[in-house]
Amino acid sequence: MMSSVEQATKKRHAVFVPYPSQGHVNPMMQLAKLLHSKGFHITFVNTEFNHNRLIRSKGLDSVKGLPDFVFETIPDGLPPSDKDGTQDIPYLSDSVKKTCLGPFKELVTKINSSSEVPQVTCIVADGTMTFGSKAARELGIPEVTLWTASACGFMGYLQFSELVKRGIIPFKGFTFHAFQTLDTPIDWIPGMKNIRLKDIPSHIRLTDLNGVMFNFMGSEARNCLNSSAIIFNTFDEFEHEVLEVISTMFPNIYTIGPLNLLGRHFPESKSLNSSLWKEDTKCLEWLDKKKPNSVVYVNYGSVTTMTDQHLIEFAWGLANSKHPFLWIVRADVVKGDSTILPDEFFEEFKDRGYIAGWCAQEQVLAHPSIEIFLTHSGWNSTIETISHGVPVICWPFFADQQTNCRYSCTTWEIGMEVSPDVRRDEIEALVKEMLEGKGGMKMREKAKEWKKKAVKATDVGGSSYNNFERLFKEALQLGE
Repeated sequence: MMSSVEQATKKRHAVFVPYPSQGHVNPMMQLAKLLHSKGFHITFVNTEFNHNRLIRSKGLDSVKGLPDFVFETIPDGLPPSDKDGTQDIPYLSDSVKKTCLGPFKELVTKINSSSEVPQVTCIVADGTMTFGSKAARELGIPEVTLWTASACGFMGYLQFSELVKRGIIPFKGFTFHAFQTLDTPIDWIPGMKNIRLKDIPSHIRLTDLNGVMFNFMGSEARNCLNSSAIIFNTFDEFEHEVLEVISTMFPNIYTIGPLNLLGRHFPESKSLNSSLWKEDTKCLEWLDKKKPNSVVYVNYGSVTTMTDQHLIEFAWGLANSKHPFLWIVRADVVKGDSTILPDEFFEEFKDRGYIAGWCAQEQVLAHPSIEIFLTHSGWNSTIETISHGVPVICWPFFADQQTNCRYSCTTWEIGMEVSPDVRRDEIEALVKEMLEGKGGMKMREKAKEWKKKAVKATDVGGSSYNNFERLFKEALQLGE
């Protein structure tokens, strides 16, 4: 019999470090669970702020983990806060880049000095936490990167320096709001067709090249190319043109998505949950009472904010469409104050609508009553909606959401876009078109086709399934 120390030294140990936002924590957790099911010891490193949010949303048990799936923390460098929502993204990104390398290295060194757990054999860094890969190289530990957004978004970020070289940015004054500058076609990005300036990740919309997010995302995307391997939560057929180009620039890429579908092959511990918000479970009971393919699901993700007026326009557009809807309205979705929706609105829809603060999105999208998804076009939402064959109405907020929206509406043919300045008439018309019109019917059919392809890619022998096996054998076995 092996002693516990001998077993600890035999077992593989991956340390995960996600960017501290829900949209990044989710896919990192999905991949961590997959490796755990393959016998890895996992250390999952949240920021102290998000660790405390997990405890508030799921209770202390949520961070106890398992004997071989442990939660650790590092500081994010920001002043203490008990805000229950996503932190200011530019402020957080700047702080993470400047302050996290030291504490993370200390944590890994501390883990490796313990005889109670296996030595760290691999660090899996978020593509926007590349200090994790840097720490791995400095400590002589193998590393891989998980890019948690789309491949088309990644390619967009890699163009930031080229846009500067070509003199397209910075914009002079606020010209990008006038003269349709953002409608300018961009035809020189390899592997990307039918792209306009407005479809490049939105951090380029600046008049000064010192923009925090412009520099952060541009440099982090480039830094990913220093990694030994980049993992994408996508599948080959979905983004094949962009992926082909990325693979010529950087051969070690592994497309293993949709991660949520790949997970069906592996046992999963239900005690491991990454939701930073309390989920409303009653909305699923409400959906059970609705007819199949009848409900509009509305969720703007974990970061999007809007004006009070835009929220009211969404409300009346949904109510006036006369179709049932499940609407997720986060407590912090309106800039500044919480919104009070008018009493007449609640009178208008009565039992036709359900408003919740947060939900288990996978379960909602899989529900037979859901027919369309009004989304901010974040990558998790996009890949999950594809997994369940649900078409989209897109209202992108920032970053690569604009790119994902463009692809949804053109290349993938599963969606229609809402103009940035939301109007109730437009929301009403888009919902009706999607549920009743010929164009909507085509998009619903196309979404079902993509679902079949996503399921096939993650089936045993499918491209993503095979790539996961290859990743496991090649990239994660480094250092033997």
